[in-house]
Amino acid sequence: MSNEPTSTFYELRLPPSDGISSVNFCPNSVNLLVTSWDNTVRCYDTQNNVQKWQYSHKGPVMDGCFPEKNKVFSGDVFGSVKHFDPIAGVEKEIGSHGEGVRSVVFNGTTQQLFTGGWDQQLKLWDIRSDKMEISNHDLQSKIFTMDVSPISNMLVIGTADKYITIYDTRQMETPVQKRESSIKYQTRCIRAFTDGKGYALASVEGRIAMEYFDPSPAIQSKKYAFKCHRLTESGVDVVYPVNCIAFNPHHGTFATGGCDKNVFFWDGANRKRLHALKTYPTSISSMSFNTDGNILAVASSYTFEEGEKDHPPDQIFIHNILSEKIIKPIK
Repeated sequence: MSNEPTSTFYELRLPPSDGISSVNFCPNSVNLLVTSWDNTVRCYDTQNNVQKWQYSHKGPVMDGCFPEKNKVFSGDVFGSVKHFDPIAGVEKEIGSHGEGVRSVVFNGTTQQLFTGGWDQQLKLWDIRSDKMEISNHDLQSKIFTMDVSPISNMLVIGTADKYITIYDTRQMETPVQKRESSIKYQTRCIRAFTDGKGYALASVEGRIAMEYFDPSPAIQSKKYAFKCHRLTESGVDVVYPVNCIAFNPHHGTFATGGCDKNVFFWDGANRKRLHALKTYPTSISSMSFNTDGNILAVASSYTFEEGEKDHPPDQIFIHNILSEKIIKPIK
């Protein structure tokens, strides 16, 4: 058996000074966007381990995306939505929600920006026009998480009432589907499959559901859920929230991160766990694979699932994946 390491990792220098809400790689780049409760949006060159730039909001920043080298979008707890052009160094507020902006996603295929808020509103923006806000959709419940597939153009939204709303981003007049979550506890994260055929849903109750868009019985029979991020402590089963999911864009496998301080790699098609990374100092709040799928950014940042208490510092780890066997589907 080979003793060669399957991955190496290092910590990013000068992380945010408060909780890390999201990490997202810019496509085809080593640049990592990081949003934080310290009111900042930062970009790190992960290859050289340096911070390249940052800008600020007036309150904690809950999400951001970096879809192109001159396009950064972010939303904060007070409802402000900002656009930043790193090349020109120009920052602009493009609009707002009535309450905090929980999710910010961009569909590169259709060049659409979507924001979802605690005000129960889904907003669609056109950053090329003066009007900016194109449409507003009332989901009648707080939006907790969203993702969009550039392959199928499906936008998937998880709300506080435990419903999943699905839009075709090319026809935003009405949702194509609204379904009750197959998991009975609160939705924490949704991420679209890399093939555009469905999505993975993570819950606070240590469970992942694999769901499909196609409503036909034959396809729906493929959906399933599985338990994860659970530990036995002093003979008692302890269940931890699953905070984040990151799909590997090259292999279609995925990673999950939880409040148990662990990151696991999964082969969803074969229903197998592939690998476990090292245990981290505290909760995993967010993760992102780079475009090539050989680097994983992991935010180790306490998510206050146990309330206010002393906790380890907020950190970002960069994993270079040296062996494809830990992320490649089982044949």
